Amino acid sequence: MRHAALFVVVLLVLVGGMFVLGPQGTAAQNTVLQAQGELQWYRGNMHTHSYWSDGDNFLEMIAHWYEQNDYDFLVFTDHNVLADRERWVDVAKIKQGEKAFLKLKEAFPDWVEQREVDDRTEVRLRTFSEVSERFNKPGEYLLIQGEEITDHYHRHPVHMNAHNVQELITPRGGESVREVMQNNVDAVLAQRERTGQPMIIHLNHPNFGYAVTAEDLMHIVGEKFFEVYNGHPGVHNSGDELHASTERIWDIVLTKRLAELDLPVMYGLATDDGHSYHNIPSRASEPGRGWVMVLSDQLQPGSLIDALEAGRFYASSGVTLSRVDSSPKGLSLEVAAVEGETYTIEFIGTRKGYNPEGTPIKNPANPELPVTQKYDESIGALLKTVQGTAASYEFTGDEIYVRARVTSSAKHPNPSEVGEPQRAWVQPVVGPGTN
Repeated sequence: MRHAALFVVVLLVLVGGMFVLGPQGTAAQNTVLQAQGELQWYRGNMHTHSYWSDGDNFLEMIAHWYEQNDYDFLVFTDHNVLADRERWVDVAKIKQGEKAFLKLKEAFPDWVEQREVDDRTEVRLRTFSEVSERFNKPGEYLLIQGEEITDHYHRHPVHMNAHNVQELITPRGGESVREVMQNNVDAVLAQRERTGQPMIIHLNHPNFGYAVTAEDLMHIVGEKFFEVYNGHPGVHNSGDELHASTERIWDIVLTKRLAELDLPVMYGLATDDGHSYHNIPSRASEPGRGWVMVLSDQLQPGSLIDALEAGRFYASSGVTLSRVDSSPKGLSLEVAAVEGETYTIEFIGTRKGYNPEGTPIKNPANPELPVTQKYDESIGALLKTVQGTAASYEFTGDEIYVRARVTSSAKHPNPSEVGEPQRAWVQPVVGPGTN
Protein backbone atom coordinates (compact mmCIF):
# COMPACT_ATOMS: atom_id res chain seq x y z
CA MET A 1 0.00 0.00 0.00
CA ARG A 2 1.16 3.55 -0.78
CA HIS A 3 0.94 4.70 2.85
CA ALA A 4 1.60 1.43 4.65
CA ALA A 5 5.38 1.48 5.01
CA LEU A 6 6.76 3.12 8.13
CA PHE A 7 10.16 3.94 6.70
CA VAL A 8 9.72 4.70 3.05
CA VAL A 9 11.91 6.59 0.63
CA VAL A 10 9.71 9.30 -0.81
CA LEU A 11 10.57 11.43 -3.83
CA LEU A 12 8.93 14.84 -3.66
CA VAL A 13 9.16 17.65 -6.16
CA LEU A 14 8.77 21.08 -4.56
CA VAL A 15 9.22 24.68 -5.54
CA GLY A 16 12.91 25.33 -6.13
CA GLY A 17 14.10 21.75 -6.18
CA MET A 18 13.83 18.14 -5.21
CA PHE A 19 14.55 16.17 -2.10
CA VAL A 20 14.67 12.58 -0.95
CA LEU A 21 13.57 11.47 2.47
CA GLY A 22 15.66 8.66 3.93
CA PRO A 23 14.82 6.47 6.94
CA GLN A 24 15.20 9.38 9.34
CA GLY A 25 13.88 12.12 7.04
CA THR A 26 17.33 13.42 6.08
CA ALA A 27 17.29 16.16 3.46
CA ALA A 28 19.60 15.38 0.53
CA GLN A 29 18.94 18.46 -1.64
CA ASN A 30 17.48 21.90 -1.32
CA THR A 31 13.82 22.23 -0.35
CA VAL A 32 11.70 25.34 -0.45
CA LEU A 33 8.32 25.65 1.23
CA GLN A 34 6.58 28.55 -0.46
CA ALA A 35 3.24 29.05 -2.16
CA GLN A 36 3.72 28.95 -5.92
CA GLY A 37 1.78 27.45 -8.78
CA GLU A 38 -0.26 24.46 -7.60
CA LEU A 39 1.43 24.45 -4.20
CA GLN A 40 -0.59 26.52 -1.74
CA TRP A 41 -0.68 27.00 2.01
CA TYR A 42 -3.82 25.53 3.60
CA ARG A 43 -4.79 26.47 7.13
CA GLY A 44 -6.43 23.77 9.24
CA ASN A 45 -7.43 22.64 12.71
CA MET A 46 -6.94 18.98 13.59
CA HIS A 47 -8.66 18.73 17.01
CA THR A 48 -12.37 19.59 17.29
CA HIS A 49 -15.28 18.50 19.51
CA SER A 50 -19.04 18.78 19.05
CA TYR A 51 -22.33 17.53 20.50
CA TRP A 52 -21.34 14.08 19.30
CA SER A 53 -19.15 13.92 22.43
CA ASP A 54 -18.37 16.73 24.90
CA GLY A 55 -18.50 19.88 22.78
CA ASP A 56 -21.25 22.49 23.09
CA ASN A 57 -22.30 23.01 19.48
CA PHE A 58 -23.57 21.28 16.36
CA LEU A 59 -21.23 20.04 13.63
CA GLU A 60 -22.65 22.45 11.09
CA MET A 61 -22.28 25.47 13.37
CA ILE A 62 -18.67 24.58 14.12
CA ALA A 63 -17.95 24.04 10.42
CA HIS A 64 -19.52 27.42 9.71
CA TRP A 65 -17.35 29.16 12.34
CA TYR A 66 -14.12 27.83 10.88
CA GLU A 67 -15.19 28.63 7.32
CA GLN A 68 -16.03 32.20 8.33
CA ASN A 69 -12.67 32.57 10.12
CA ASP A 70 -10.45 31.82 7.14
CA TYR A 71 -9.71 28.15 7.65
CA ASP A 72 -9.34 25.84 4.67
CA PHE A 73 -9.86 22.50 6.39
CA LEU A 74 -11.19 21.11 9.65
CA VAL A 75 -10.99 17.66 11.24
CA PHE A 76 -13.81 16.62 13.59
CA THR A 77 -12.36 14.45 16.38
CA ASP A 78 -15.04 13.57 18.90
CA HIS A 79 -14.23 11.11 21.68
CA ASN A 80 -14.56 7.44 20.67
CA VAL A 81 -17.39 8.11 18.22
CA LEU A 82 -18.00 8.81 14.56
CA ALA A 83 -20.94 10.97 13.52
CA ASP A 84 -22.30 8.27 11.24
CA ARG A 85 -25.70 7.23 12.62
CA GLU A 86 -29.10 8.66 13.54
CA ARG A 87 -29.02 10.43 16.88
CA TRP A 88 -31.53 12.73 18.58
CA VAL A 89 -30.73 14.87 21.64
CA ASP A 90 -32.89 16.65 24.19
CA VAL A 91 -32.30 20.38 23.71
CA ALA A 92 -32.78 21.05 27.42
CA LYS A 93 -30.05 18.59 28.41
CA ILE A 94 -27.19 19.49 26.09
CA LYS A 95 -24.61 22.17 26.90
CA GLN A 96 -25.77 25.67 25.96
CA GLY A 97 -28.84 23.87 24.61
CA GLU A 98 -31.41 26.62 24.16
CA LYS A 99 -28.82 29.16 23.02
CA ALA A 100 -27.20 26.73 20.58
CA PHE A 101 -30.55 25.57 19.23
CA LEU A 102 -31.73 29.13 18.53
CA LYS A 103 -28.46 29.93 16.75
CA LEU A 104 -28.79 26.76 14.67
CA LYS A 105 -32.31 27.64 13.55
CA GLU A 106 -31.28 31.18 12.72
CA ALA A 107 -28.26 30.10 10.68
CA PHE A 108 -29.86 27.10 8.93
CA PRO A 109 -33.65 27.48 9.01
CA ASP A 110 -34.13 24.90 6.23
CA TRP A 111 -31.84 22.37 7.86
CA VAL A 112 -33.12 21.69 11.37
CA GLU A 113 -35.01 18.50 12.14
CA GLN A 114 -36.85 18.62 15.47
CA ARG A 115 -39.61 16.69 17.20
CA GLU A 116 -41.63 16.84 20.40
CA VAL A 117 -41.42 13.82 22.70
CA ASP A 118 -43.28 13.93 26.04
CA ASP A 119 -43.13 17.73 26.15
CA ARG A 120 -39.43 17.66 25.30
CA THR A 121 -37.91 19.26 22.21
CA GLU A 122 -35.44 16.99 20.52
CA VAL A 123 -33.19 17.82 17.57
CA ARG A 124 -31.47 15.40 15.25
CA LEU A 125 -27.69 15.70 15.09
CA ARG A 126 -26.60 15.83 11.50
CA THR A 127 -24.07 13.21 10.47
CA PHE A 128 -20.59 13.97 9.23
CA SER A 129 -21.49 12.94 5.69
CA GLU A 130 -24.48 15.31 5.67
CA VAL A 131 -22.46 18.24 6.99
CA SER A 132 -19.47 17.63 4.74
CA GLU A 133 -21.75 17.38 1.69
CA ARG A 134 -23.21 20.78 2.56
CA PHE A 135 -19.94 22.55 3.37
CA ASN A 136 -17.22 21.03 1.21
CA LYS A 137 -16.16 23.27 -1.66
CA PRO A 138 -13.47 21.87 -3.99
CA GLY A 139 -10.25 23.78 -3.55
CA GLU A 140 -11.76 26.10 -0.94
CA TYR A 141 -13.00 24.27 2.15
CA LEU A 142 -12.76 20.68 3.35
CA LEU A 143 -14.14 18.74 6.31
CA ILE A 144 -12.33 15.54 7.32
CA GLN A 145 -13.65 12.74 9.51
CA GLY A 146 -11.52 11.99 12.55
CA GLU A 147 -11.74 10.47 16.00
CA GLU A 148 -10.11 11.18 19.34
CA ILE A 149 -9.22 7.70 20.53
CA THR A 150 -9.71 8.32 24.23
CA ASP A 151 -7.83 5.73 26.24
CA HIS A 152 -6.06 5.50 29.57
CA TYR A 153 -3.65 3.51 31.67
CA HIS A 154 -4.98 3.34 35.23
CA ARG A 155 -5.95 6.97 35.87
CA HIS A 156 -3.56 8.40 33.29
CA PRO A 157 -5.34 9.80 30.19
CA VAL A 158 -3.87 8.80 26.83
CA HIS A 159 -5.66 10.55 23.95
CA MET A 160 -4.72 10.24 20.28
CA ASN A 161 -6.36 11.75 17.20
CA ALA A 162 -6.86 9.62 14.10
CA HIS A 163 -7.42 11.53 10.86
CA ASN A 164 -9.42 10.49 7.80
CA VAL A 165 -10.67 7.38 9.59
CA GLN A 166 -13.09 5.18 7.68
CA GLU A 167 -14.34 3.08 10.62
CA LEU A 168 -14.58 3.62 14.36
CA ILE A 169 -11.44 2.60 16.25
CA THR A 170 -12.10 1.38 19.77
CA PRO A 171 -9.43 2.16 22.38
CA ARG A 172 -6.97 -0.71 22.58
CA GLY A 173 -5.69 -0.29 26.14
CA GLY A 174 -2.42 -1.76 27.37
CA GLU A 175 -0.24 -2.56 30.36
CA SER A 176 1.57 0.80 30.37
CA VAL A 177 1.16 4.29 28.92
CA ARG A 178 3.67 3.38 26.24
CA GLU A 179 1.83 0.21 25.32
CA VAL A 180 -1.50 2.04 25.17
CA MET A 181 -0.04 4.51 22.68
CA GLN A 182 1.60 1.81 20.57
CA ASN A 183 -1.53 -0.33 20.47
CA ASN A 184 -3.66 2.57 19.24
CA VAL A 185 -1.08 3.62 16.66
CA ASP A 186 -0.99 0.04 15.41
CA ALA A 187 -4.79 0.01 15.11
CA VAL A 188 -4.80 3.12 12.92
CA LEU A 189 -1.98 1.81 10.74
CA ALA A 190 -3.81 -1.49 10.36
CA GLN A 191 -6.97 0.27 9.18
CA ARG A 192 -4.93 2.40 6.79
CA GLU A 193 -3.29 -0.67 5.27
CA ARG A 194 -6.51 -2.65 5.09
CA THR A 195 -8.60 0.12 3.52
CA GLY A 196 -5.90 1.70 1.39
CA GLN A 197 -7.00 5.12 2.63
CA PRO A 198 -4.44 7.73 3.73
CA MET A 199 -4.62 8.09 7.52
CA ILE A 200 -2.42 9.47 10.26
CA ILE A 201 -2.51 9.52 14.05
CA HIS A 202 -1.08 12.03 16.49
CA LEU A 203 -0.63 12.22 20.26
CA ASN A 204 -2.76 14.86 21.92
CA HIS A 205 -1.71 17.18 24.78
CA PRO A 206 1.01 15.08 26.46
CA ASN A 207 0.81 17.23 29.60
CA PHE A 208 -2.92 16.70 30.10
CA GLY A 209 -2.89 15.01 33.48
CA TYR A 210 0.88 14.86 32.98
CA ALA A 211 0.25 11.34 31.75
CA VAL A 212 2.77 11.02 28.89
CA THR A 213 6.51 11.43 29.34
CA ALA A 214 9.19 12.00 26.74
CA GLU A 215 10.52 8.54 27.59
CA ASP A 216 7.16 7.05 26.63
CA LEU A 217 6.69 9.03 23.44
CA MET A 218 10.18 8.59 22.00
CA HIS A 219 9.75 4.83 21.57
CA ILE A 220 6.45 4.76 19.65
CA VAL A 221 6.89 3.24 16.19
CA GLY A 222 4.66 4.61 13.45
CA GLU A 223 3.86 7.81 15.37
CA LYS A 224 5.31 10.95 13.75
CA PHE A 225 3.12 13.72 15.20
CA PHE A 226 2.26 15.24 18.57
CA GLU A 227 0.74 18.47 19.81
CA VAL A 228 3.44 20.94 20.76
CA TYR A 229 0.64 23.48 21.24
CA ASN A 230 -2.93 22.71 22.33
CA GLY A 231 -5.46 25.49 22.82
CA HIS A 232 -7.27 23.98 25.82
CA PRO A 233 -6.43 26.01 28.95
CA GLY A 234 -6.08 22.86 31.06
CA VAL A 235 -3.34 20.98 29.23
CA HIS A 236 -0.20 22.66 30.62
CA ASN A 237 1.75 23.37 27.43
CA SER A 238 4.40 25.17 29.49
CA GLY A 239 4.65 22.45 32.15
CA ASP A 240 5.57 23.51 35.67
CA GLU A 241 8.47 23.35 38.11
CA LEU A 242 8.28 19.54 38.09
CA HIS A 243 7.15 18.73 34.56
CA ALA A 244 8.79 19.49 31.22
CA SER A 245 7.01 21.74 28.73
CA THR A 246 5.76 20.26 25.49
CA GLU A 247 8.64 21.94 23.64
CA ARG A 248 11.15 20.40 26.06
CA ILE A 249 9.51 17.02 25.53
CA TRP A 250 9.85 17.57 21.77
CA ASP A 251 13.59 18.21 21.99
CA ILE A 252 14.21 15.17 24.17
CA VAL A 253 12.17 12.96 21.86
CA LEU A 254 13.88 14.28 18.71
CA THR A 255 17.34 13.76 20.14
CA LYS A 256 16.72 10.24 21.37
CA ARG A 257 14.84 9.07 18.26
CA LEU A 258 17.40 10.39 15.80
CA ALA A 259 20.65 9.74 17.68
CA GLU A 260 19.89 6.60 19.70
CA LEU A 261 16.72 4.80 18.60
CA ASP A 262 17.03 5.00 14.79
CA LEU A 263 13.47 6.31 14.52
CA PRO A 264 12.15 9.15 12.32
CA VAL A 265 11.59 12.77 13.18
CA MET A 266 8.62 13.65 15.39
CA TYR A 267 6.67 16.62 14.02
CA GLY A 268 4.92 19.23 16.18
CA LEU A 269 1.31 20.29 15.59
CA ALA A 270 -0.71 23.21 16.94
CA THR A 271 -4.42 22.59 17.51
CA ASP A 272 -7.49 24.10 19.15
CA ASP A 273 -9.03 21.16 21.02
CA GLY A 274 -12.20 23.23 20.84
CA HIS A 275 -15.17 22.38 23.06
CA SER A 276 -16.80 25.77 23.69
CA TYR A 277 -18.19 28.00 20.94
CA HIS A 278 -20.62 30.51 22.47
CA ASN A 279 -18.76 33.05 24.60
CA ILE A 280 -15.58 33.74 22.65
CA PRO A 281 -13.21 35.00 23.98
CA SER A 282 -13.09 33.41 27.42
CA ARG A 283 -10.96 30.98 29.37
CA ALA A 284 -12.90 27.98 28.04
CA SER A 285 -11.52 25.64 25.37
CA GLU A 286 -12.34 27.66 22.28
CA PRO A 287 -11.55 27.71 18.56
CA GLY A 288 -8.98 29.88 16.82
CA ARG A 289 -6.00 29.34 19.12
CA GLY A 290 -3.65 27.02 17.22
CA TRP A 291 -3.48 25.60 13.71
CA VAL A 292 -1.27 24.08 11.04
CA MET A 293 -0.30 25.63 7.71
CA VAL A 294 0.16 22.83 5.19
CA LEU A 295 1.83 23.28 1.79
CA SER A 296 -0.08 21.04 -0.61
CA ASP A 297 -0.95 20.80 -4.28
CA GLN A 298 -4.58 19.93 -3.49
CA LEU A 299 -7.10 20.47 -0.73
CA GLN A 300 -7.85 16.77 -0.37
CA PRO A 301 -7.28 14.38 2.57
CA GLY A 302 -4.66 12.33 0.75
CA SER A 303 -2.68 15.35 -0.43
CA LEU A 304 -2.78 17.02 2.99
CA ILE A 305 -1.67 13.82 4.71
CA ASP A 306 1.16 13.35 2.20
CA ALA A 307 2.32 16.89 2.93
CA LEU A 308 2.09 16.44 6.70
CA GLU A 309 4.01 13.16 6.62
CA ALA A 310 6.73 14.84 4.52
CA GLY A 311 6.99 17.74 7.00
CA ARG A 312 5.68 20.30 4.50
CA PHE A 313 3.95 22.39 7.13
CA TYR A 314 4.47 24.59 10.14
CA ALA A 315 2.46 25.05 13.33
CA SER A 316 1.17 28.43 14.44
CA SER A 317 -0.67 30.28 17.16
CA GLY A 318 -0.68 33.54 15.22
CA VAL A 319 2.57 34.05 13.28
CA THR A 320 2.49 33.52 9.50
CA LEU A 321 5.54 32.43 7.52
CA SER A 322 6.01 33.13 3.82
CA ARG A 323 8.93 30.80 3.14
CA VAL A 324 10.94 28.01 4.77
CA ASP A 325 14.15 26.67 3.18
CA SER A 326 16.11 23.62 4.25
CA SER A 327 19.16 22.00 2.71
CA PRO A 328 22.34 20.15 3.67
CA LYS A 329 23.69 23.61 4.53
CA GLY A 330 21.04 24.57 7.07
CA LEU A 331 17.64 26.11 7.71
CA SER A 332 16.24 29.54 6.88
CA LEU A 333 12.83 31.21 7.04
CA GLU A 334 10.95 34.40 6.30
CA VAL A 335 8.05 35.85 8.29
CA ALA A 336 5.01 37.41 6.64
CA ALA A 337 5.34 40.42 8.91
CA VAL A 338 2.42 42.33 10.39
CA GLU A 339 2.88 46.09 10.66
CA GLY A 340 3.76 47.14 14.18
CA GLU A 341 4.98 43.69 15.28
CA THR A 342 8.57 42.59 15.86
CA TYR A 343 9.85 39.03 15.77
CA THR A 344 12.39 36.88 17.59
CA ILE A 345 13.59 33.86 15.62
CA GLU A 346 15.30 31.10 17.60
CA PHE A 347 17.09 28.06 16.20
CA ILE A 348 17.03 25.13 18.61
CA GLY A 349 18.75 21.78 18.32
CA THR A 350 21.09 19.14 19.70
CA ARG A 351 24.71 18.50 18.67
CA LYS A 352 26.76 15.32 18.69
CA GLY A 353 28.49 14.79 22.02
CA TYR A 354 25.42 15.73 24.05
CA ASN A 355 25.01 14.16 27.48
CA PRO A 356 22.45 11.36 26.96
CA GLU A 357 21.86 10.62 30.65
CA GLY A 358 18.63 11.69 32.28
CA THR A 359 18.02 12.20 35.98
CA PRO A 360 14.82 10.55 37.24
CA ILE A 361 12.35 12.87 38.97
CA LYS A 362 9.98 11.76 41.70
CA ASN A 363 6.49 13.18 41.86
CA PRO A 364 5.77 13.64 45.57
CA ALA A 365 2.09 14.30 44.94
CA ASN A 366 1.59 11.17 42.85
CA PRO A 367 4.53 8.73 43.07
CA GLU A 368 2.91 6.26 40.65
CA LEU A 369 2.80 8.83 37.84
CA PRO A 370 6.15 8.99 35.97
CA VAL A 371 7.71 12.35 35.17
CA THR A 372 9.88 13.22 32.16
CA GLN A 373 13.49 12.98 33.31
CA LYS A 374 15.73 16.01 33.60
CA TYR A 375 18.36 16.17 30.87
CA ASP A 376 21.42 18.30 30.29
CA GLU A 377 20.98 21.62 28.47
CA SER A 378 22.99 20.20 25.57
CA ILE A 379 19.72 18.57 24.51
CA GLY A 380 17.52 21.14 22.80
CA ALA A 381 20.11 23.91 23.08
CA LEU A 382 19.51 27.42 21.84
CA LEU A 383 21.86 27.61 18.85
CA LYS A 384 21.13 31.08 17.46
CA THR A 385 18.78 34.03 17.99
CA VAL A 386 17.87 36.66 15.41
CA GLN A 387 15.71 39.74 15.80
CA GLY A 388 13.90 40.43 12.53
CA THR A 389 11.65 39.00 9.87
CA ALA A 390 14.16 36.64 8.24
CA ALA A 391 16.89 34.42 9.59
CA SER A 392 19.21 31.57 8.61
CA TYR A 393 21.12 28.92 10.48
CA GLU A 394 24.13 27.27 8.82
CA PHE A 395 25.10 23.79 9.95
CA THR A 396 28.55 23.49 11.53
CA GLY A 397 28.66 19.74 10.94
CA ASP A 398 27.64 18.19 14.25
CA GLU A 399 23.93 19.05 14.56
CA ILE A 400 21.59 16.09 15.01
CA TYR A 401 18.59 18.28 14.18
CA VAL A 402 17.63 21.94 14.11
CA ARG A 403 14.17 23.44 14.43
CA ALA A 404 13.02 27.05 14.64
CA ARG A 405 10.56 28.99 16.77
CA VAL A 406 9.28 32.44 15.84
CA THR A 407 7.84 34.65 18.59
CA SER A 408 5.93 37.84 17.86
CA SER A 409 5.85 40.91 20.08
CA ALA A 410 2.04 40.70 19.79
CA LYS A 411 0.13 38.86 22.47
CA HIS A 412 -2.26 36.09 21.53
CA PRO A 413 -5.79 37.58 21.57
CA ASN A 414 -7.36 34.47 23.17
CA PRO A 415 -4.55 32.23 24.35
CA SER A 416 -4.29 28.78 25.87
CA GLU A 417 -2.20 30.28 28.70
CA VAL A 418 -2.75 33.85 29.86
CA GLY A 419 -0.21 36.30 28.47
CA GLU A 420 1.39 34.06 25.88
CA PRO A 421 2.64 35.61 22.63
CA GLN A 422 1.78 34.58 19.11
CA ARG A 423 4.24 32.02 17.72
CA ALA A 424 5.12 29.72 14.86
CA TRP A 425 7.01 26.42 15.08
CA VAL A 426 9.10 25.31 12.10
CA GLN A 427 9.48 21.56 11.76
CA PRO A 428 12.87 20.01 12.57
CA VAL A 429 15.48 19.39 9.90
CA VAL A 430 17.81 16.45 10.39
CA GLY A 431 21.41 17.67 10.50
CA PRO A 432 24.76 16.26 9.44
CA GLY A 433 25.42 15.00 12.97
CA THR A 434 23.31 11.88 12.30
CA ASN A 435 25.77 10.62 9.66
